[in-house]
Amino acid sequence: MIDELLEYNRAFVGKKGYEKYLTNKYPDKKIAIVTCMDTRLVELIPAALGLKNGDVKMIKNAGGTITHPFGSVMRSLLVGIYELGVEEVMIIGHTDCGAQHMDSKVMLRHIKEHGVTDEQLEMMQYCNVDLHSWLSGFDNVEQSVRGSVHLVKHHPLVPKDVTVRGFIIDSQTGELTEFKNID
Repeated sequence: MIDELLEYNRAFVGKKGYEKYLTNKYPDKKIAIVTCMDTRLVELIPAALGLKNGDVKMIKNAGGTITHPFGSVMRSLLVGIYELGVEEVMIIGHTDCGAQHMDSKVMLRHIKEHGVTDEQLEMMQYCNVDLHSWLSGFDNVEQSVRGSVHLVKHHPLVPKDVTVRGFIIDSQTGELTEFKNID
């Protein structure tokens, strides 16, 4: 499958298909969006929000959650704020999220079924990784979004003049619901 993508890429570049996407690294709308990697959102979020290439910084991960105050998502937001001019942050969860109710025990069973040994898993403990916490999902999308918004709003390195707001998008219709009064 990757080879098919590479073949398409060669044709895309050869036909200069990239020209209509040319922009710079600075988000025109000065917004960063943290959202889920769900395949339904790839085109739905830009379409539902009227976004074009170059408008926003889009940061995606499983569940669209910020799970660690000094993890890669927070680092990306800080780069966006301090280096790329981001002034507003949208945390967007979604309905029917695959990370919701994710069970670390089931995930660990799948990992072992793919040949990862107990010895390799034990090595993670030496790196101070709590696999059960790290591989768990969340029970409630709204609580997850509210928690991520709270973390960003109260992060010691995020300036107080950066606006942070939380939403859930319907993964079928694209309708956005905002959560008010998140502290």
